Amino acid sequence: MQWKNGDTTNGQVVAGGKGEGNGLNQLNGPRDVVIDKETDSLIICDLANRRVVRWSRRSGTTQGEIVIDDIGCSGLAMDEQRYLYVSDEGKYEVRRYQLGEKNGTLVAGGNGKGDGLNQLNYPTYLFVDRQQNVYVSDHNNHRVMKWVKGATEGIVVAGGQGYGNALTQFGYPQGLLVDTVGTLYVADSFNHRVMRWTQGDKKHGTVIAGGNGQGANQLNGPYGLSFDRHGNLYVSDRNNHRVQRFSIE
Repeated sequence: MQWKNGDTTNGQVVAGGKGEGNGLNQLNGPRDVVIDKETDSLIICDLANRRVVRWSRRSGTTQGEIVIDDIGCSGLAMDEQRYLYVSDEGKYEVRRYQLGEKNGTLVAGGNGKGDGLNQLNYPTYLFVDRQQNVYVSDHNNHRVMKWVKGATEGIVVAGGQGYGNALTQFGYPQGLLVDTVGTLYVADSFNHRVMRWTQGDKKHGTVIAGGNGQGANQLNGPYGLSFDRHGNLYVSDRNNHRVQRFSIE
């Protein structure tokens, strides 16, 4: 769906909308999306169809095209060189692809399911910085990992203290972002909050949005995160079936 800023009532379908299915005009459980500005298209993680698809944003588009097939895609990111990064929840790994490439290059995990520094357990959302370092929401390990470009193991940059709601912990982290000064923002889904971790502070984060419930200042199972150019934080408030905007100090 595409929603114009300020218009909360009239969204526009820009991909799918033909019911659940595996046709090229359908999606099934889409999990993540990135915009490829160069081709003015959406690249979509079509999770239940085990594929990554591309839909043009030009008017009149009625179907997508398969970019990567047979992949348990649960997160996407694109760097400034237009490399596409895809997390594969079933193979416990993240791969980097040139658009048009089918096999990709392993950049995180790939050593089976586990909680070692060279392993992941159900990787979901991704963020890639300008140095092509990859940040991974390591969902079932309740931590965020940073894999420096070319590394054979990752670094725990937040969480990793087991499941819980202390400021040192996550409950199944999802969406994540890193700003230009290295501050990490994480959707802590089962704790119904968004956490901020400043660079170098591995011990604990700060709650900047949320709490369990449905009020205007609360969240219920947050998933995706995004910032606009004014520094407002947008949160996909999954179980409340809405997107919320927060002004972050």
